[in-house]
Amino acid sequence: MALTTTLTLTACDPAGEAEDPPAPSAASATVSAPASSTSPAGSGKHTLAEAATAGGLTKATGASAVSDLPVDPGEMHDGMHLVVADYNRAGQTSGRRILFVGVDSIPEDPNKRREHLWRGLIDYALQNGSTGTPTTAKPYQPGPFGGSLECFSLPESASTTDVICGWSDTTTAAVALFPRTTPADAARLFAAMRADLEH
Repeated sequence: MALTTTLTLTACDPAGEAEDPPAPSAASATVSAPASSTSPAGSGKHTLAEAATAGGLTKATGASAVSDLPVDPGEMHDGMHLVVADYNRAGQTSGRRILFVGVDSIPEDPNKRREHLWRGLIDYALQNGSTGTPTTAKPYQPGPFGGSLECFSLPESASTTDVICGWSDTTTAAVALFPRTTPADAARLFAAMRADLEH
């Protein structure tokens, strides 16, 4: 049975709002998010929705689709949406896919939610084929929705390696794991995916 990739959560945990987020693992402690990479976001509230095609990538379906929640999205409140999907590159029939996890209608600072998602995705990546220590996140062009888009590799390499990207704007945060690529290529693809996933 496949996980429904877009969830609207209606439960609220007021007592949990005061709790601190879990401490990052040793592997994820090196991730930093430079504040200088932000740009103005478009006006209004942005939302996320699953897409059959995102940035030219095809969403995996059926038995090959992501079937559980691989990354803790953080505390969810009324009206928030969680989108979890994995995407195939053109012609891909096997191997590791691009994993996407995003949340909208975030009541707290979306940069903090992105950092929470990053820590979870680093842990997931290191348990599923990625190796090394994450590099420092570098800013890239975020696309028409503005905000901040940053990527880092696992580990730093002159050639292709696994790359994690994340975006945040006024109300959304999302991350994705891109197997065997470069940060610049992953950033371009992530911005293209964002155009299909964020509205």
